[in-house]
Amino acid sequence: MDQANRSAAEDSPPSSHRQLRLEQRASQRFRWHWAPQRIAGRVWRVATASDPDGMLVEACRRQDAGEQGVIDPFWATVWRAAAGLDQFLEAYELENRRVLELGCGTGRAGLAAALRGADVVLTDGVSDPLLLVQLTVAPLGRRCHVRRLRFGIDRLSGEPFPLILGSDVTYLRQLWPELDACLKTHLAPGGEVLLSDPYRLIANEFREWIVGQGWRYEEHAVQLADDPEHPIRVMRLRR
Repeated sequence: MDQANRSAAEDSPPSSHRQLRLEQRASQRFRWHWAPQRIAGRVWRVATASDPDGMLVEACRRQDAGEQGVIDPFWATVWRAAAGLDQFLEAYELENRRVLELGCGTGRAGLAAALRGADVVLTDGVSDPLLLVQLTVAPLGRRCHVRRLRFGIDRLSGEPFPLILGSDVTYLRQLWPELDACLKTHLAPGGEVLLSDPYRLIANEFREWIVGQGWRYEEHAVQLADDPEHPIRVMRLRR
């Protein structure tokens, strides 16, 4: 397949029985739609929750009613931190490089790596977002794999990864030990981790804490065109 036809095939959502089953399963869980987003310098159709605010209100209602195991659906929103990580990846040569995305949510960061030629495993600890991520990355075929990965519980089989990505995964202090263990388990020797956030105060605490766990830390600011006065922080970690 020539480059033009390959690009056209990748930009068109696939039509298959598996695709239809995924769409039906997602529709049974929540309302969603296809939304074009600019990722890795191109427009890509992303399967997106249609009412993330309503989903959060409903989750809070169920929690207030005493229901156990209800998780806030923060994954349903595309956060600016993922866009900042996408822009930061412009400086990386990712062709045929193995990449792991943690807490992928809508899959924006992992997709940014895949569209730059990486072989990506996109993971989240919650099942619902993985339905939509499978739809989003389906045109990329074997370049993307979608798995459930809960910090401190699950472990992926196979070789570790030279690059691990995560956007907005440091906002819960109680998850830091599990995140640290997950990173150490899945990072290849000599590899690096890129974590992004919108300069939350709690991430300042995370910076001090993670250095104490044996990581080398670098910090970079990424300005986005939509709001240059509020950049995204990218934290680069190496062992």
